[in-house]
Amino acid sequence: MIARTDGIGQFAVEGNFELDQAVVEALPIPGTEILSAHAYGIIMSQGQFEADKAIHAVSASFCPKPHAWGQYRNSEIPTYFLLADFREIGQQPPDAIRFTLQLADFHKKSVSPTGKFGFHITTCHGKAAQLTDLWDDSWESLYTKQLAHTFDADKQKHPDWPEFEYRKKLVLEKCIPRLLGRLQSEGRSIKPCLVHGNIWDQNTATDMETGEPFVFDGSAFYAHNEYELGNWRSPRHRLGSKTYIRNYKRSFPASEPEDDWDSRNLLYSLRFNTCAATLIPGSNYREHVFEDVGELCSRICPDDLAAFKPEPSEDDDASTGENAKDEEEEEEEEEEEEEEEEEEEEEEEEEEEEEVEEEEEGEEEEDGDNEKLRSDGEDSD
Repeated sequence: MIARTDGIGQFAVEGNFELDQAVVEALPIPGTEILSAHAYGIIMSQGQFEADKAIHAVSASFCPKPHAWGQYRNSEIPTYFLLADFREIGQQPPDAIRFTLQLADFHKKSVSPTGKFGFHITTCHGKAAQLTDLWDDSWESLYTKQLAHTFDADKQKHPDWPEFEYRKKLVLEKCIPRLLGRLQSEGRSIKPCLVHGNIWDQNTATDMETGEPFVFDGSAFYAHNEYELGNWRSPRHRLGSKTYIRNYKRSFPASEPEDDWDSRNLLYSLRFNTCAATLIPGSNYREHVFEDVGELCSRICPDDLAAFKPEPSEDDDASTGENAKDEEEEEEEEEEEEEEEEEEEEEEEEEEEEEVEEEEEGEEEEDGDNEKLRSDGEDSD
């Protein structure tokens, strides 16, 4: 058994280890054979249990039935487990037409117990806890809180990036009100649908026994049904194929305003991809999210996007200081050169004046000598 810290700083356990007696006693059928075991944290175990239970309650064939979750009794490190029906996995992802038809039907049949958006417990996206344990009448309000929560996790995980933070703020303050506020205004409304919350190629499949598509590893909560497709926008997922998107929209048409569908899909993708960037260190997902928020802002608030002005960093300040120092030194050198030139000019002028004076004195002496010669000549005559 190996103890480690996972991608978001949470303590986790992995490897081969003896199955705890608490798990054996929770097995629904006596004599069940154990094929493999994986340890979970408490939030992941309880959250996935409640998520899968809610999905299974709406459509029993669409999700394996979860039976129990609990804590190991004999473990030095707190370790938790989840038990669910086993289904043999076939094609991944499933056939586009059959899968999207089932997914749309699941969304339509689901009913929020409060009539609001949210969930009764925290669920996880991978190992990252989502902000789902609250209820809100407004989808705009709930998604703003959820995306802000995801953005905060990104900021804590990665180095400071001022322009990215500026763009995030625009998304929260400009793009969400513009795109999601319109869904529940001017006579329009949307139904809170139960969503799986993290559908991608590897947690949806075709059941080898029944041939029917199904999902597992739920991250569920009640949301705008289109949120489910936000994770499909990424080119890393085969579910991003236009075939899956087009067939889903045939079964569950886009919400009004329909023209906003692609921008809403881009907005929903930000939460999935930002979370992926947080969970997978060293990936380039964060750079892709930066470009995506830029694209979204260019559609909704281009003037605000263009108004970004980076604040001078310490390096810039230091560089500015050095440049100022260099300029001062250059000015001092220029002043010294000018003073030297002035002194040289003054010296040259003084020398010229002295030469002129000497020449004038010489001329006066010559005139005096000539006068004397003439005088002597006259005397001799």
